[in-house]
Amino acid sequence: MHDGRMTMTDEVREALDQQQTVDITTIGRRSGQPRRIETWRYLAGGRYWLTGSPGSRDWYANLLAHPAFTLHLTGRDVAARARPVTDPEERARVFGEIVPGLSWAGSLESWLEGSPLVEIELD
Repeated sequence: MHDGRMTMTDEVREALDQQQTVDITTIGRRSGQPRRIETWRYLAGGRYWLTGSPGSRDWYANLLAHPAFTLHLTGRDVAARARPVTDPEERARVFGEIVPGLSWAGSLESWLEGSPLVEIELD
């Protein structure tokens, strides 16, 4: 029975709604060492995503090798998993929601062809 208290996931989702710039710590695919970077999270289809303009990204390669990562939000560190999105139809849906809202993004086609995309799954 729901007693009105927020669950950990509810609190994390609320923080994610308010914080577009986030830090993530991945595990280096070759070094095995933690690697912390600042990036942006995006919201599409009611879910949270990590992506970037077209090009290769070390953080993406690290997440392909080691999907577990730490999401650093204001005042808390959250265990998460990356779900890489390679299905063309899903990529088109997600990027179709994200890219048009970015004045600097360039073409949707370039993002579909060359941008990393992972869904943030909260543990």
